[in-house]
Amino acid sequence: MGLALIILFLGLFVAGFPVVYAILLPAIGYVLVEGLPLGLLTQRVTYALDSFPLVAVPIFIFVGNLMNLAGVTDRIFRFADTLVGRLPGGLAQVNIFSSLIFSGMSGAALADVGGLGRIEIEAMKQRGFSAPFSGAVTAASAVVGPIFPPSIPLIVYGSVTSVSIVQLLLAGIVPALICIVLLMITAAIIALVTKMPRAERWPTWRELGSSLVPALPALLAPVLMISGMLLGLFTPTEAAAVTVIYVLLISTFFYRELTWSHLWNAMVLTLRSTSAILIIVAAASLFGWILAVEQIPQDFSRWILQFSTNPIVLLLIANLIFFIAGMFLDSTTATLLVVPVIAPPMVLAGVDPVHLGIIVIFNLMLGLLTPPMGLSLFLVCSIARITLRQLLTALLPFYAPLLLTLGIITFASDLVLWLPGLLR
Repeated sequence: MGLALIILFLGLFVAGFPVVYAILLPAIGYVLVEGLPLGLLTQRVTYALDSFPLVAVPIFIFVGNLMNLAGVTDRIFRFADTLVGRLPGGLAQVNIFSSLIFSGMSGAALADVGGLGRIEIEAMKQRGFSAPFSGAVTAASAVVGPIFPPSIPLIVYGSVTSVSIVQLLLAGIVPALICIVLLMITAAIIALVTKMPRAERWPTWRELGSSLVPALPALLAPVLMISGMLLGLFTPTEAAAVTVIYVLLISTFFYRELTWSHLWNAMVLTLRSTSAILIIVAAASLFGWILAVEQIPQDFSRWILQFSTNPIVLLLIANLIFFIAGMFLDSTTATLLVVPVIAPPMVLAGVDPVHLGIIVIFNLMLGLLTPPMGLSLFLVCSIARITLRQLLTALLPFYAPLLLTLGIITFASDLVLWLPGLLR
């Protein structure tokens, strides 16, 4: 019955049904066929949403929306332009570096593309960069958003696997920095070969200071959050609340650009995004419970451990599974449906669940850049007003640093687990 449920889900999904319906309809059918009480549907859905860590999701979404609407992203971009605009690639380097800074406040790849990405692409086009290249840099650098804390996908992963979310968030810092460095090196090589424009000179200390001062309060937001978690002052959910209060304060009293209209629009956007995420969480929880009842995870664990018990081999299999899953499913759906099946045999074979979490989320983020369902690709095409073919052609060189980062994450577990190890 469990296998029939999975086949029905895949059939509905391929037929074009929205993901929520593709998950819910087979689950409801199972309850009716098995003669289970209908009240079970409400119970499982409510239980899934009764999760303290998930409270952080709407709060971090709200922070990202607030910073976009209150003009904070403009100041981040200007500071990054002053700091790294002279490097080969100019605004391409600014684009990548800005994504790292903004990811420390938004926690989502699409928030990075939709917020800061609009500013970055327009600025690059005005300075002579082609629209496809501008879009490619924006899409590639947005992968860092869900790896560097705060990370909404990592929070969802932690809530599914009962792994420490603090350790997951800290584990994402080193991989995110490695990814940024490799992307910047790639952009520099392309720029030197094609002679792309860059700033004419390095900034003076006065110019650097004048751009740093407006951006400094925003730059301190991720520092406040990460240091607070490292020192054990608050949980990720409490860190999200502290961050949103901090952003409200600096937007109101330091930048003085926050209006009631901005606040209302940020809340409306947050409500829409949160509803889209949590309805999938609720539906996937019911689906996952049915798979557990049918012992699908246990059967899969026995099968895969018969295939191999070598952690490296299992991690390579996990890379393939989640990369393919990311091509067709959004990160929330893939995490909720696939992780409960894949994670148990991995952990039994000796794979650290925190290490696995970073591998899972990075693969799913690569899926955002891969047809046929690459959401980042379509969003960037819309912003840059280019075709998908143009974007993919310009994006090809950037797959190399992203895949190299994935290889480092997979085989150098000590790098990933270094910061979380400080709390163990």
